[in-house]
Formats: sequence, structure tokens, C-alpha cells
Amino acid sequence: MKTVLITGANKGIGLASARQLLQKGFHVFLGARDIENGLKATEQLRAEGLTNVEAVRIDVTSPDSVDAARIEIGSKVDKLDVLINNAGISGIDIDSEGQMVPQTAIDTDIAVYRKVYETNLYGPARVTKAFIDLMKNAPEPRIVNVSSSQGSLTLHSDPNYIYYDVKGVVYLSSKAALNMYTVNLAYELRGTAFKVNAVSPGFTSTDFTGKNGGSVEVAAKRIVKYALIGQDGPTGKLFCEETNPDGTGEIPW
Repeated sequence: MKTVLITGANKGIGLASARQLLQKGFHVFLGARDIENGLKATEQLRAEGLTNVEAVRIDVTSPDSVDAARIEIGSKVDKLDVLINNAGISGIDIDSEGQMVPQTAIDTDIAVYRKVYETNLYGPARVTKAFIDLMKNAPEPRIVNVSSSQGSLTLHSDPNYIYYDVKGVVYLSSKAALNMYTVNLAYELRGTAFKVNAVSPGFTSTDFTGKNGGSVEVAAKRIVKYALIGQDGPTGKLFCEETNPDGTGEIPW
């Protein structure tokens, strides 16, 4: 049975991805920063008849938490087939009047960058580093970094891009950095059985977006697709089917 670790999987796209991979016969390690939330999510899935799932506490911003999760999972399996780095935050604050505080390049405090990068960039790098040895034991390991078309420098420089006016320097730059990490990781693993890609699920109705956007099922399907690609599949690419629905889904960095 293939195994997968999904970070930030107790709700939203992460939970939907867990459900779809369970339906495809995977054993899912459902990563959650708060183990109680993770246990509630696993109970929900088991109630649906999807039993090959267990919650794992993993706070991607904490080296000790990531190391503990690696020990826990490594004590149960000798390989990890898929890693989905899904945990992420926007870093957008709400003011006293309930309005979102813009992440402007001029006024945003550096502390906001540190907070968002800790989760969106350092988190995936930290988790990948911790689990790469276990993944090397898998015959066809796959790493999916959940990114965003918002991290594309090319698209965000194009006034015709659908989200051109939806700027936010911290979140956007954190995803651009994650994209570059993906390029480098794929390069370092070239010539091996690994496939490493960044995937944007598109604008999706979750807590992250205030329940605006498309369905989590569609978003999860876009991610799961790259967790399941064969050895003839792509690596070192960025995909967003929402932005480029031409069949390949590939978008420019």
C-alpha cells in the first residue's frame, strides 16, 4: 500500500486531498498542527468508510515537531511514497473595523514576512529535508508543493492576468520563493525516480479565502493528479488548471 503525508490536512484542500487519496487505496498520514483537529478529521473520514488514515501532529514551523513526526511515521512504515506540502498561511491581518490590511511593499512590517515565510517556504523545506530519506525508499516518490499562480512573476507582471490587481507582497513573494525551491529540488533530484512539482489549486472556497471560490474537491483533484503521475510525467514544473485550462495546465514561473 502506498503512503502519503499531507501537511495542514485537517480541513480544506488538504482534507479533500486526503479523502481522494484514501479512495485510491493510499494509507494517509494526516498532518495537523493541532492534533485534536487532526483526530476529528480522521474520525470524519473513518465515518465515511475510509479507514487507512491516522493523524500526525506536525507544525511545519517547528523543527522539533517535524522531527517528532518523522520519528513517528518512520516507526510505522519503511517508505513514504508521496509528500504533499500543503500547509500555508496568507499572513493577512484584519483591522479593528473588520477590513483586511493590505500587504503593501512599502508599509508591511518585516515581522509579517518572517511569519508567512516560516510556514510557506521554510515549512516545506524543513519537512522535505526531514522526510527525504524515507522517500528515497519508495520506488516512485512524488513531492507536490502546493503553490499558487499568484507566485508567478511572469503572470503578475502581465496586466492581462486575471489576478493582476490582486497584489499582496508577502503572500505572493512567499509562493514565488516556494516555486524557486521547487525548481532547485527537482534539479537536485534529476535522474532519479522522484517527480517534484508545484501545483496551484486555484481560487478555492476555504477558510483561507473566506469561503469564496471553487470547490475543494476540484482543487484537491488538481493536486492529487501530480501525486499520481507516472515515470513519464513532468518534474520541476508549475501547474494551474484554473489559469491555463489547455490540458497541460502548465504556467510560467
